[in-house]
Amino acid sequence: MQAQHTAGATRRTVLAMAAIPLWAGAAGSTFAQAAWPDKVVKLVVPFPAGGPTDTASRIVAQRLGERLKQSVIVDNRAGASGSIAATQIAKTAPDGYTLMTLATPTLLAPHLYKKTGYDPTKDFAPVALAYDLPLVIVVNPRVLPDVTDLPKLVAHAKAQKAPMNYTSAGNGSFAHLSMEMLKQVGGFDMQHVPYKGSAPAITDTIGGQVPVMFSDLIAALPHIQGGKLRAIALSTAQRLDLLPGVKTIAEQGFKGYEAVSWGGIVAPPGTPKAVVDRLAGEVQQILADKQVQDKMAGAGAFAHFLAPAAFGERIAQDYGKWGQLIRDKGIAAE
Repeated sequence: MQAQHTAGATRRTVLAMAAIPLWAGAAGSTFAQAAWPDKVVKLVVPFPAGGPTDTASRIVAQRLGERLKQSVIVDNRAGASGSIAATQIAKTAPDGYTLMTLATPTLLAPHLYKKTGYDPTKDFAPVALAYDLPLVIVVNPRVLPDVTDLPKLVAHAKAQKAPMNYTSAGNGSFAHLSMEMLKQVGGFDMQHVPYKGSAPAITDTIGGQVPVMFSDLIAALPHIQGGKLRAIALSTAQRLDLLPGVKTIAEQGFKGYEAVSWGGIVAPPGTPKAVVDRLAGEVQQILADKQVQDKMAGAGAFAHFLAPAAFGERIAQDYGKWGQLIRDKGIAAE
């Protein structure tokens, strides 16, 4: 199963990892704190154990510990889309011993919750982007037998007297935001029916209570493969070998559209550059390992490395882009 997932790595992922020079050598030559790390390093995951963010973080943490020759433990601190943990990390001592996985929900939480104690563009030191989490639009093939691609879904939606329903993992979820952006650029309407998590949303989509879902790929994949759901569009910039017959949204008349959730490692602000560069170099080497790519893909996370500066740009870009949509649509977390 993992090998099959690995085939879904995007061409952009491969190119991005190949195009960036290895950081480990450069970091090693300037690394002033030769003793680091001389004790356990903690990687905080601001979500419960078992999901793709947690699984991908544990894969990286294990390999990072091996390369640093020091234990790297995962500490799950769930709550409010990760904003509780993020607020704590932003105020943690910048000594290189406490890191955090920053994922898209935590990036966007300050836009969705009334009070959070951090600004993701200012209160973290970007270390490395580690993975992407693709999304997919699926329909119930029994309820919508003629909807086999995105243009047909849009035409069907426009033909309805009242907005047809679609669902996602929750109000303010990245899939919810992604569909709202698609509706905005496509000039059509659908009514969001939020669920609390992917599992109940998928269950009701399969049952026909809601005909359409924008879903994390990993959550929908078994049901796509089993024929209970039909995949009609991918949110990625490139197609995935995992679903070779499914076109991207951009290919189907929405040029430039891309909506990919992601996760990467950050440190408290003020963490020494030498530590950040050392970590970035190690993460790049880890993600270049095919065995690691296979394991991550098995959890629905596709390895994608960005160095500190590029990751910082990605954080700022996505925070601004999706924040504007959230404000325009008046979206708030439940």
